[in-house]
Amino acid sequence: MLQALQRLLIMTLLITGTLYLGYQAFVYFQGEDRLPPGTAVAGIRVGGLTVTEAEERITAVYYSPIRLHHRYEVFDVLPQDIGFQLDMEGMLQEAVEQQGERDVWQGFIEHLLGQSLTAPQVELRASHDREATAERLLRISRVLDDPPQPPTISLDTDTFAPGKAGYVTDLEASLPLLEAALYRPNNRQVDLLVVDMAQPGLDMAALEASLLRLTEGFGGVVSVFVMDLETGEELSINGDVAISGLSILKIPIFIETYRALNSEPDETVRRWLYETAVQSSNFGANMLLHVIAGENNTYQGAHVFTEQMRQLGMLNTFMAIPYDAPVVQTRPSTFQTPANTDPNMPTRPDPARQTTAEEMGTMLSMLYHCAQGTGGLLAVYNGQITPSDCQEIIDLMILNIEGNLIRFGVPVDVPVSHKHGWDGTTYGDAGIILSDGGHYVLVYYVTQNIGWLSAEISFPLMWEMSRVVYNYFNPEAPYLEDAWARAEREALWRGVRAAAIALDNDLSILDRRQGTAVNLNPSEEPEAENEAPSDAKP
Repeated sequence: MLQALQRLLIMTLLITGTLYLGYQAFVYFQGEDRLPPGTAVAGIRVGGLTVTEAEERITAVYYSPIRLHHRYEVFDVLPQDIGFQLDMEGMLQEAVEQQGERDVWQGFIEHLLGQSLTAPQVELRASHDREATAERLLRISRVLDDPPQPPTISLDTDTFAPGKAGYVTDLEASLPLLEAALYRPNNRQVDLLVVDMAQPGLDMAALEASLLRLTEGFGGVVSVFVMDLETGEELSINGDVAISGLSILKIPIFIETYRALNSEPDETVRRWLYETAVQSSNFGANMLLHVIAGENNTYQGAHVFTEQMRQLGMLNTFMAIPYDAPVVQTRPSTFQTPANTDPNMPTRPDPARQTTAEEMGTMLSMLYHCAQGTGGLLAVYNGQITPSDCQEIIDLMILNIEGNLIRFGVPVDVPVSHKHGWDGTTYGDAGIILSDGGHYVLVYYVTQNIGWLSAEISFPLMWEMSRVVYNYFNPEAPYLEDAWARAEREALWRGVRAAAIALDNDLSILDRRQGTAVNLNPSEEPEAENEAPSDAKP
């Protein structure tokens, strides 16, 4: 009985096992189109799935959005929008091929165990468009960044408002992070590297932007050069453009006069210096050319002047013809320079006398440092010019109150050592400004190539440009006086002084006749200013 029961139990187990194995064999062969257990493609488990189902799962993972975190903002990027592509056919084909390399019995055993002994493992195969990825990141940063803002100029007051701090995305460092997230099946988010940036200080870039904004409506060419005489920092806007020399060339004439002298200027030379600096006398300037030449020949003086400019490195500065002088056959009427041979030259400078804003600014800086006992002027003209000579020239040009371009952009009590000049199409001024906030050079010209340039356009523009530069160097104590009001006030004083002088002359004649002496002294009021310098042309 017991043996019969054991045989029945064994038969039952055998039948059950056979049926189970038969069923599993049926299931296994029915599911041969499915990937083996444990199969992983691109880091995603796809065992037991058909190829189609595996493709759907992999696609769902790798084409899911990448979530970008930018400080407190979140932004999603779709991989397909930046050129991300999966080599799905290649990856699944490799998985199928690995599956086919197993024998039937190994596959059946793995099926029974529910796990693979050598499951196919396929690495991710994908690509993306790096340029498109970088461009998308840039577009996102433009939306989410808050860059620091530099100080801005108020066109109503020409004063500078402080800038503000900000933050910007470090695109170079963030791009690899985004690219890495594209190739991850999980943790598909990126913390962009955002850099906090301090409030920018007032610098030459802010000054340049302010000057460009101020002059953007002017129809001609604006040429500007600014130098901080304490730091040497420079700003140039069209500063290398050839420009008419005008009376501003009288600045290097002063320097060359002192270089040519072997002793202190005598009374006659001092008079010529004064008349040239203060009254813009072309006759006085030509007499100084005699001193420079060492003979009574203005053309030779112009020649020596040009040669000395080249020695100082001023290759764009020349005088081919003296002031108010005709062309002569034995002398050149112009010179070619790097500036005036530029095929894109935007100006039409006087062929007889030319310079650039940069070279006149450099000349003024050399003059300033010479007066301090340093600089290139003393090095080049070793023993031929002294710091006291340079200081005399600076002091002489401070007496020039006729030119009201730079002067009307700074307070009345700020010394401006300068020389101005203009003709029918070009207005300019070049000077050293000795302000409390810093000593600096300003050289600027406005010019147009056709037609008459009205002073009603050029003067106000140049007043405001001078004020912007002054307020840049003196932001804590900006100059706010209206230039038109100042012009009217000084014109009134000129009229009063002229009337007082005329009355003084009339009374002096009358008193001499009557034997009486009368002395009117209007010297405490501003000196007279001519309406135009002697080199003005109708």
